[in-house]
Parts: sequence; structure tokens; C-alpha cells
Amino acid sequence: MNKLIIATRASDLALWQAYHIKERIETSFPNIQVELNKIVSKGDKILDKPLALIGGKGHFTKELEDEMLAGNADFAVHSLKDVPTYIPEGLELCAITTRQDQSDVLLSHTYKSLDDLPQGAVVGTTSLRRRMQLLEKRPDLKVKELRGNVNTRLRKLKEGQYDAIILAYIGLYRLDLLKDIPYVEKLDFFIPPMGQAALGIEIVSANAKVREIAMSLNDEHSFICTKVERDFVSAIGAGCSAPVAVNAVTNGQTLSVKAMLGYPDGTNIMHKEMNTQVDGYETLGLELAEYMIAEGALEILEKAESIAFKDEMPERL
Repeated sequence: MNKLIIATRASDLALWQAYHIKERIETSFPNIQVELNKIVSKGDKILDKPLALIGGKGHFTKELEDEMLAGNADFAVHSLKDVPTYIPEGLELCAITTRQDQSDVLLSHTYKSLDDLPQGAVVGTTSLRRRMQLLEKRPDLKVKELRGNVNTRLRKLKEGQYDAIILAYIGLYRLDLLKDIPYVEKLDFFIPPMGQAALGIEIVSANAKVREIAMSLNDEHSFICTKVERDFVSAIGAGCSAPVAVNAVTNGQTLSVKAMLGYPDGTNIMHKEMNTQVDGYETLGLELAEYMIAEGALEILEKAESIAFKDEMPERL
């Protein structure tokens, strides 16, 4: 094998991620030439509807998976938070890169912090998870849908369409966009979504050389923590866009995971945290899901979708 083709979305952040992986592979495997197959996904094309109404973040991965299944790419580089827990037959989420800063950040041209936002201020976010956590703390705020790539969202903020917006820190950091924002506050009380700030490497399962290359990128700590998070989300049947937050971390030989879910208006919130030894990671996410399901999580999530989209019906992939 002397050439490897990576499928990637064509957005600025996705391309940064793909070129980063390309460079790592070419350094470790100097005899392999890496090419990018750049794809504009449906999730990048449809900007006039909430993500959850066009099938959730799976729209950011499906076209890349189709390219791999058609033989037009050997693997795909994803923002792991965008990858559904269901992986098509013939493909495999093989490796997880080292996870970086998972923070959500509040950005504003006028107000220094969340506490400084006046009553009724307009905050932009696409995420029901962020909406839930924001309104739990500040139910007086008005949350407005925010779509588009990172630069489009920042332009809308600068134009005054929003008093503040919430984005993931890591994307802004990777694209060197934080320097252009007057006020940036990390929302330390927010629990991130599964997989935030890690890259997922999805491969064609039958190709042993591609597997070897992908595994050279894997970080065991990040793999363990994100597996717990993905197991939890899969077990409760929550899509990528559901109002669900979950985060697993290790401290020495202890593995901890905390989760919350609720209504997107910040009410009916359920919190739970569990701990185990690191070598118990295979079952921790499922145990957390079982506990929360017994306490009524499925009923809360069913009601949450009807509250969020009571006037619209989701389109499915």
C-alpha cells in the first residue's frame, strides 16, 4: 500500500483536522502518500433548520461513510462528538486521538461573562444540550438557533444578531479565532457531549494496513473515556443532538463519569455520577444508563424532543 485516501468534510475545521492527521501519518509512514477526499455534507448544506430536525449530527458523517463503502476512501477523520453510536457494517470506529480541552465557551462583543448578560439577552446555540444547561442556570435568557460554519457564526455575533453565542473552545483554538473575540468565558459548569475535543478515525474494517495506520493515532486514555460516554448515549438511545451531556475522566486508577439530561428549557434535569476502577470501563457507561433509565430518563428524553420541536417533524436519514 503506497497511497491512503482520507474522507473529510470540506469545512475549515474539518480540513484542519484532516491535514493534521495527514501530517501525522506521513511522518510515521513516510512511504505512504496521503490524499484528501473533500465532501460537502448535507449537514453543511442545510442551514435553515435545527440540526436535530435534519437527522442530527449523523448528517456530518453519512456521506463520508458512503465514500468509504463505495471504495473511494480508506478512512475518515471525524470530530468524535459528531459520530453517531451506530456504525454501518463494513466500517469501524477504530482509533481515538488524544482529547484536548473540552470546554464550551461564551463569546460576546459586549458582555464580559454569562453573569453580565442582562435579563432577556439573546444567546445563540444549535445545541439542545447547551440550551438545557444554559437555561437551567439563566432561565431569563432568550436562546436563538445558530447555524453555519464557525466563521459564519462569528460574523453573526459581530453583526449584533446575538448578544452572545456558545461554541466549543477547541475548534476556535485550532483555527486561531479566539484573538478576534473581545470577551471569551469558559463555561466550566457545562458538561460536554460525548467525545468532544477528540478526533475519531473510522476505517474500512477489512483493510489490515489501514487498521495499522489508524491504530498508530490511538490514545488509550481517550479511547477508554470516550467509549464510556458512547456506551452511555447508545444505551439510552439518545441521538447526537439530544439534550444529553456526559463526560468520563480518569484520575490515577479511578474512572469517573457524570451525566445529565433534561428538557431543553432547563427544567426536569436529571444528574448522576458513577466511579469505578479504570479496568471496569467496559461496563461503566451501560451501568450509568441503566440507573438513569430506571429513574425515568427515557420518558424525559421523549418529552424533551416534543418540547423542542413541537411545531416541526424531524427528517430522518
